[in-house]
Amino acid sequence: MMERYCRWICLFCLCCLSAFAQQNSQEKPPEPVGSSPSGATNRLITLDVVVADQAGHAVPGLQQQDSALLDNKLAQKIVSFHAVTATPASDDPPVEIILVVDEVNTSFQEVVIVRQEIEKFLNQNGGQLVRPVSILFFTDLGAAATTPSKDGKAVLAELNQHKQPLRDTTRAQGAYGAIERLNRSLSTLGQLADFEAKRPGRKLVIWMSPGWTFLSSPAVQLSPKDQQTLFRTAVSLSNALQRARITLYNVNPAGSGGNALKSYYKSFVKGVTAAKQMQAGNLALQVLAYQSGGLILNSNNDLAGEIATCVNDANTYYVLAFEAAPGEGPNEYHALEVNIDKPGLEARTRSGYYAQPEQMH
Repeated sequence: MMERYCRWICLFCLCCLSAFAQQNSQEKPPEPVGSSPSGATNRLITLDVVVADQAGHAVPGLQQQDSALLDNKLAQKIVSFHAVTATPASDDPPVEIILVVDEVNTSFQEVVIVRQEIEKFLNQNGGQLVRPVSILFFTDLGAAATTPSKDGKAVLAELNQHKQPLRDTTRAQGAYGAIERLNRSLSTLGQLADFEAKRPGRKLVIWMSPGWTFLSSPAVQLSPKDQQTLFRTAVSLSNALQRARITLYNVNPAGSGGNALKSYYKSFVKGVTAAKQMQAGNLALQVLAYQSGGLILNSNNDLAGEIATCVNDANTYYVLAFEAAPGEGPNEYHALEVNIDKPGLEARTRSGYYAQPEQMH
């Protein structure tokens, strides 16, 4: 039984990868899993960096000489540096906010709360939003998004047009049901990243959900082939989120009433350097959010305030670019750190990337 369970995990990963690759097959052929464009210019990686003080407040006014970028603990040259301040009118292109209403992994009652809190957020300041906001509805029937707008009333009207369906009574339960939901979740995230990669600018994706099932425990023993498949999925999603300049956030609608496993994701946040280290928990929503430089907010019942906390990351941040070194082999993991040369300040950004070998011409 457990062997069949592990095989199902690997099958969902393959389905996930093909799902969002095929979505745009008419526009261009999908890249191989884990691949990246060739050439030194295409190795340029952009990092969106939030620097905060000990109270969690974003710190403006830093210069390039105040920061140091480490790639696998080695100092890396920053080829460009740009400070973004709280003047959204000058954003070109503007930072976009995408609110994900997860009706697949969230209970009916919690989805009701999510919709109410989104309404509160959209009605702030008389419905005048600082940045374009859209809503992505993730349901048993698929995913559909509203039109990005700075008119909160217009976004709210589209929210109200989407009627919350009753839970699908035919949905599978137990382990297979969890795998099905995980498949849909990763596929939807992959499709979103693939779509947003074609559009310029930074995107903050705020996923309103308790997250999908970790499917990791001492009882789950993966074969080397299983782990290789999971590893390819992790590499593919990491690359897709990086290319799209997506910072992913997780806001848990359970708030202070959630379970005792809220911190369990921390066991999986370290970047996976080889397939033999791979576990299903490395693909958890909270883990992907952390690795993208986003926040995991799971202890507050003020969800509208939690959304605003995530959105505040667009007010003051720094854009760094560097040229990634070629990998000695395919999918070579590189850990990233941005250190700030001022006491009491901490930088939050993407925690790593997967380098590829230099392609011969």
